[in-house]
Order: sequence, then structure tokens, then C-alpha cells
Amino acid sequence: MFENLSEKLERSFKLLKGEGKVTEINVAETLKEVRKALIDADVNFKIAKTFTDEVKRKALGMNVLNAIKPGQLLIKVVHDELAELMGGKATDINLSGNPAVILIAGLQGSGKTTFSGKLANHLKTKKGKSPLLVAGDVYRPAAIEQLKVLGGQIGVPVFTVEGSTDPISIAKDAVKQAKSSGHDVVIIDTAGRLAVDEEMMNEVAAIKKAVTPQEILFVVDSMTGQDAVNTAKEFNDRLDFNGVVLTKLDGDTRGGAALSIRSVVDKPIKFVSTGEKLDALDVFHPDRMADRILGMGDIVSLVEKAQEQFDAEQARELHKKILKDRFNFNDFLDQIGQIKKMGNLKDLAGMIPGMGKAMKDIDIDDDAFKGVEAIIKSMTPAERENPALLNGSRRKRIADGSGTSIVEVNRLMKQFEDMRKMMKMVSGGGAKNLARMMSQQPRR
Repeated sequence: MFENLSEKLERSFKLLKGEGKVTEINVAETLKEVRKALIDADVNFKIAKTFTDEVKRKALGMNVLNAIKPGQLLIKVVHDELAELMGGKATDINLSGNPAVILIAGLQGSGKTTFSGKLANHLKTKKGKSPLLVAGDVYRPAAIEQLKVLGGQIGVPVFTVEGSTDPISIAKDAVKQAKSSGHDVVIIDTAGRLAVDEEMMNEVAAIKKAVTPQEILFVVDSMTGQDAVNTAKEFNDRLDFNGVVLTKLDGDTRGGAALSIRSVVDKPIKFVSTGEKLDALDVFHPDRMADRILGMGDIVSLVEKAQEQFDAEQARELHKKILKDRFNFNDFLDQIGQIKKMGNLKDLAGMIPGMGKAMKDIDIDDDAFKGVEAIIKSMTPAERENPALLNGSRRKRIADGSGTSIVEVNRLMKQFEDMRKMMKMVSGGGAKNLARMMSQQPRR
């Protein structure tokens, strides 16, 4: 997402770097390129023009022409305006009801049902809630079954009424059921159509009236670009929803919907969905997204994802093992498991400053660790526990058993040993060790 936009914006700012003197003319030229990059990313022309006019006004107001580093100051102004364009700050979901009722609306194929499952998983695992999913799409035969499968995967019950074709009564009964069974959140998946029509709008409006939800979330497929913005406006005019969910942001999208939708409907983007897995759902942070668009990475989100998988007790035990030089392949396998749980590897790499551009043409498969795992799992328990046992004949057997080569096994062994030494140095008072090593360097 946003790869092309990031690249074009970077080229725009290079116009300033090549100038001996920064003038109002070349600032205007740079912003003209920025505007072009936004329009190419499927941002509405009027929004793109308003955006660059505002950047120019603020930049000249900050006296960017006489700044020590005018290019950097202009990038900061663009960054702040991008964040503001997308909403300024993250907006929480309203869970104030008892139970809190959340109505999910959108066109068919936008990803409503999958999002409903992801939201239930998010509220259960990160907010400590007890959600109830409601199968309100009575027209699409696979919708109810799909929701049941998703609910089963995350351990969340799904409310259905066998044979009923009345989504309004299903929604009302579900809220009653939630109250009696102690569920504090009700998530109602509704029917969509291939295009906006009166029947669908009347139905979702009637459900809204019947259950008075605390939160109405409009789910939109970001791959549809400017059409997504137009659809959002039609739904908002009728439903007055509370927030937007952008799905399929991991696809080949130009990102125009994320940049335009807030300006058009004046409602916050609350969540973004970035993959098929049920934990591939993120709270939308406009400032962090602006960081990523401008190639600055997103370290805060990366740390948060790591902390979600972080087990304090396990980390303490691991620290002790590293200090005693007992870190082994079982521990290594555990660490790989934790990294995999953090999400899509290419997406994670893109959160590291400067890595987004470097990873542009590199395809990182989510099975990138497959070969390493196969090698480790081909070892005996004793070999995993004590890597020193791995002589030539054992390595040959492991290569044969894992479908890899002796070269790959040897490479893994070397990487493992290098990592083990580095971990020991850092864990055992890394700063002191480093200072001692530097003090022992011969003086010039």
C-alpha cells in the first residue's frame, strides 16, 4: 500500500534538494509534483489541491525559505497535513452500551463478514470483552456459514435463527440473548448488495432503528479507490455512521480512499484490515500512516505488535539461559513462532524506517521461515537442546530429513552461533562489554 505514492513524493522533495537556493517558485514546483502524486494515488483533485494550497500557506508562514534545512521543514509540514487529512489522531470505538451494539454495514464483497470476525477477535483478545456475533445477512447462503466458521476459530458464539428471513427481528433477539447470557458486545453483520440500492438502505436503517447501536461501522474495500469514497458518502447520508473500516489495504491499492474519505464524510477511519488472518486488523493511526507514506517507518506500531506477543516470564527465563550460554534451537524455534504471530513479514519490515523503499520489489513470503523450521524439526530433541552435538554426519542426516542441503544447514548453524554470541554480549551488560572492547582497540 502507498508504495507508488511514497516513491513519487520522495521524487518531489528531491526537486528542493538540488536547488542552491530555495524560493517560492521551486516550493510551488515541488508542491505541484506532490499534488500530481496524490491525484495519481486516486485522491480527488479538489482535495489534492486544497491539501497542497494549505501546505504552501503553512510552509511560507513558517518561513521555510530561510530555514537551515528547507526540504526537511517542508516534509514536516506535508507530514502533519497528511495526518490531519486522514483524521489527525486515532479514534476509539464506542463500547458504552450494556451490551454495546455494533452494526456493520457496507456493500457485498467489501469484507463485512470477515471484518466482523476480526473485530470480535480484537475486542476479545485486546479489550477483554465477551462478544456475540450475529448473522444478519439472510440472503447470501454462505454468509451465515462463514460467520460460524470464523466464530469457531476465535471461540466466539454466533447468534442465528434457523429459517428466518427477517434480519430486524434477528438483531432484536440477539440483543436480548446477549443481555441474558452476559455478552457485553453484540456485533451485527448485515446484508450488502453489489451496488447501493433503496432496499438495502431501508433494511439497514430499520435495523439501526430497532436496536439503536452505539456504533455503526461502514466497511469499504479500499481497492475500489474513488468509488469507495462515493459509496461512503451515500451510506453516511442515509445512516450517519460513526466510523469507517478500510479493508484489503495489503492489496495493490493506490491508497486514495484512505486519504480522501475523511474529508468527504467527516467521519474517522477507525480500523484498517491488512490480510486474511483473523488478527490482521489494526486501529488506524493517521500520524503513523503519514510516517509510512513518507518513508519514515512506523516503529511505534512495530513495538506494539512485539509487546502483544511478549511474555514477561518467558523473557526472564530466556535472559537467564542466554547469560548461561544455554540458548538452544528450541528457544530459537519459539522466537520464530512469536515473530510469525506479529503479522505479515513484508508489512513488519515496512515499519522499520528506510525499509519500505528497500523492500519494494522484494517478495517476502509468509513461509520465509519454513526452511529454517524444517531443519530444526529434523533434529533430535538432544540436538536441539545441545547444538554442540551437530557434527558433519548429523548435519548430513538433518539436511536429508528436512529436504534442504548441507550448505543451508551449515549456514543456519553459523547464523545461530553468531546470534547466540551477540545475544550474550547484549544481555550480559552489553554497554560495558562494548566499552571494554573499544578500550582495548589500539590507539592510532
